[in-house]
Amino acid sequence: MSAPLGVILAGGQATRMGGGDKGLLALGDDVILDHVLARLSPQVGAVALNANGAPDRFAGFGLPVLPDPIADYPGPLAGVLAGLDWAAGEGAEAIVTVAADTPFFPRDLVATLQGAAAGMTHPLVLAATPRGAEETKSMSRGGQVRHPTFGLWPVALRDDLRAALEDGLRKVVLWTDRHGGREALFEDGDAFFNVNTPEDLAEAQRRAAA
Repeated sequence: MSAPLGVILAGGQATRMGGGDKGLLALGDDVILDHVLARLSPQVGAVALNANGAPDRFAGFGLPVLPDPIADYPGPLAGVLAGLDWAAGEGAEAIVTVAADTPFFPRDLVATLQGAAAGMTHPLVLAATPRGAEETKSMSRGGQVRHPTFGLWPVALRDDLRAALEDGLRKVVLWTDRHGGREALFEDGDAFFNVNTPEDLAEAQRRAAA
């Protein structure tokens, strides 16, 4: 399988952080998005950023900025669709998505997702980690917690995804389950730690310093 393109999902409204772009929050000597790019770029053929609003605030990163193709912030699936539309124009067969607020995700993310997709006609895989005691059953399947913003997505299903979004579907796992999506298990659940609150940002600062 050839290297997919990478899409960083930054289209959310960051309500628990008071709005704004979580990826532009300082982390060490850089911002969170710098850390995300440093991990994703070596794993993919090219990178784009899914974000809404004025794109010039990301001009310093030199990335294509892809707005949601569906209005009213319908969630991460809209960002996935934006990425798939971009990838189709680039002649790519698949994308891997990561979240803009998750700076410590695995450096073997793409290889592990691709490995789990072996034999699939349309590679569709979400990252997963072992379920912890604090996590609800609705987040898990088979003792694993799925991370819906970290996945491998086939360009071939973009029209199906567009139709599902236009019909009102918003939950990632409902769509992936519909198409026989798989999970790629990562044993280190902490790798998908994301910054949702000021307390999370302080924890990310401690981890980056370490």
